[in-house]
Amino acid sequence: MTKAIMIQGTGSNVGKSMIVAGLIRACVQRGLRVRPFKPQNMSNNAAVTEDGGEIGRAQALQARAAGVPPHTDMNPILLKPQSATGAQIVVQGQVAGMQEAADFGRNKRTLLPRVLESFHRLGREADLIVVEGAGSPAETNLRAGDIANMGFATAAGVPVILMGDIDRGGVIAQIVGTQAVLSDEDKAQVRGFAVNKFRGDRSLFDNGRDDIARRTGWPSLGVIPWFEQAHRLPAEDVMDLPSRLRSGGAGCVIAVPRLPRIANFDDLDPLAAEPGVDLRMILPGTPLPADADLVLLVGSKATIADLAALRAEGWDIDLAAHVRRGGHVLGLCGGYQMLGQTIADPHGIEGPPSEVAGLGHLRIDTVMAPKKHLSLKTGTHPASGTSLSGYEIHIGETTGPDCARGWLTFDGASEGAMSADGRVQGCYMHGIFTSDSFRRAYLSEFGVDSSLVFDAGVETTLDALAAHVERYMDVDLLLSLAEEV
Repeated sequence: MTKAIMIQGTGSNVGKSMIVAGLIRACVQRGLRVRPFKPQNMSNNAAVTEDGGEIGRAQALQARAAGVPPHTDMNPILLKPQSATGAQIVVQGQVAGMQEAADFGRNKRTLLPRVLESFHRLGREADLIVVEGAGSPAETNLRAGDIANMGFATAAGVPVILMGDIDRGGVIAQIVGTQAVLSDEDKAQVRGFAVNKFRGDRSLFDNGRDDIARRTGWPSLGVIPWFEQAHRLPAEDVMDLPSRLRSGGAGCVIAVPRLPRIANFDDLDPLAAEPGVDLRMILPGTPLPADADLVLLVGSKATIADLAALRAEGWDIDLAAHVRRGGHVLGLCGGYQMLGQTIADPHGIEGPPSEVAGLGHLRIDTVMAPKKHLSLKTGTHPASGTSLSGYEIHIGETTGPDCARGWLTFDGASEGAMSADGRVQGCYMHGIFTSDSFRRAYLSEFGVDSSLVFDAGVETTLDALAAHVERYMDVDLLLSLAEEV
C-alpha cells in the first residue's frame, strides 16, 4: 500500500524543496521506502539520471535523501528557460520541444496523463511518496489546466500541507489568503499548514500560529526554525548562490560571471565549501576582479545569447586582460564553447540560425546539433592520476587543434581542450569538482591544501536536516494525514 502527501507553498522559495528532503530522510530513518516527486519543475540546473534522462536537481537531492538513484519519474515535466518568454520542455527526462509561455499555459493539461503515469509507477516501489508543489496554488490565473499544484493534487487524490515563509513577512496573510482564493474543491485537499524559516523565540508566534488555525480550520504541523546548515546542501537555483559564496576572504580567488541563463552550476557547491577558496559570483555591472586566480565559466542554457551578455558587460575585455596577466580560465560546457573561435547554430536550436565569434582563447569551433548528449561518466585527470566522475548534458559538437590536448579522460576517451600554455582549459563534463581527489589535485595548483570530503558533508547535513524536521514538525501527524493513492 502506497501513501502520498504533498507539500505546497504560499509562494516560490518558501523552502519546500529542503523540507521535503528532510521529511524524506526522516521517514527513511523510520524504516519507510520513500520516493520524491515533483510534477513540474522549472530550472536550468538539471541532474542526469541513470535511465538516461534529466530532472531538476532538487529532486536528485531528494532522491539522495531517500537513498535511491535519481529517476526521470521523480520529475516528469521539467521546464528549462531559454529566453525571456520561452522554455525547453522535458517530458519524462527527454526533450519534447520548445514552447512559449503562453503556448505551454494552453497545452499543459495534455501532459497530466504523463505526470500521473510517472507518479503511479513510482508508487509501485514505495511506502510513501512525498510530493513537492511548484510556486503557489494561490496563483488563480494558472489554475486552469494546472499540473503543478492543486490540479495534480485533485487528479491524483493527494492530500496537501500548505507551507508559508515567515522570513519574508506576512505569513498569516500568506496562509489565510491562500485559503481565501482556493475553490471549495481545492480547499478540501488541504489537511494542514506549517510555517518555515522562523528566527528567534518560537513561542512569540504561538498566538499567530493559533490564529491561522482558527481562521482556516487547519491544524498546524509546526513552526520550523531557519535551518542554519542549508548552505551546505547543493543549491537548487542560481538565485540561492550569492548568499552561499564567501567574498573577500583569504585563499584562491575564483571568479564566476553571473550570466542570464546560467545552467548546471553544481560544480560551485564543492568549491564554495573549500576553506581555502574565495569563490565570487560576479554580478552584472561589476568587473571581473583583477586579483582572480581563476575565472570559471559554467554552463549556459543559451550559449550564444549568454556570450552576447558577457560581451555587453565588458567581461570579454576583463577576461583577455586576466589571461595576459597570466591568469587561468576554465570553461565547463557552455563556458567551454564560448572560449573557442566560433559557435555556429545552423538549425536555430537556441534561436535564429547564426554563427558568432567566440572569445578566441581556445582553438576550437562548435556547431550546435539537434542531438542532446546525456550521460553519467567516470574518468581520470591524467596530469595528477586522480579519478573523477561527472555528467554531460549538452548539445553541440566541438572540434579543433586544441582538442588534441584533452586534459581529462572519460570512459577511455580524451575529453576537453587546453591552450598551448595550459592556462586555458575547457570540457563538456559537469560535476567534476564533487570528486574529492580531483578537486584537491586541481586546487593544489593554486596553492590550496584541501582536506574537504564533500559528499560525506552532504550526507551529514541531510541527517541534520532530518533531525531538524523531526524536532520541529509533527511528522506523526503528517504520516497520519497521508492517504493511499
